[in-house]
Amino acid sequence: MIIREMKSIKSELVTSYGSTKTSIQWLISKEQGAPRFAMRLFTLEPGANIGMHGHPEEHEIYIVQGECELISEDGTRTKVKATDSIYVPPDEKHGYENTGSKILKFICVIPLLKKD
Repeated sequence: MIIREMKSIKSELVTSYGSTKTSIQWLISKEQGAPRFAMRLFTLEPGANIGMHGHPEEHEIYIVQGECELISEDGTRTKVKATDSIYVPPDEKHGYENTGSKILKFICVIPLLKKD
């Protein structure tokens, strides 16, 4: 069993996909010996965004605090808030924008794909 205290985990700035004012903490990953999944905590300041992107792995998201808009490939914006859960299928393009006045935090779980 692996137990990690969040405040002891390094926070890294996210700059991919044109992201702004966003950080990530890898709570559990292959670095700790997890063979199939990684769990990450994203923190977005008010006005922050993670630009449109897609990837081969699905992911499950749980909004811990705050609110944001999820942006779909067709430009549809859907407001989500603390306690909402989201499933993003593989290869579905999506983005996030913290449209609230408070910090947004969400947990994102992804499968660890085998690289050829």
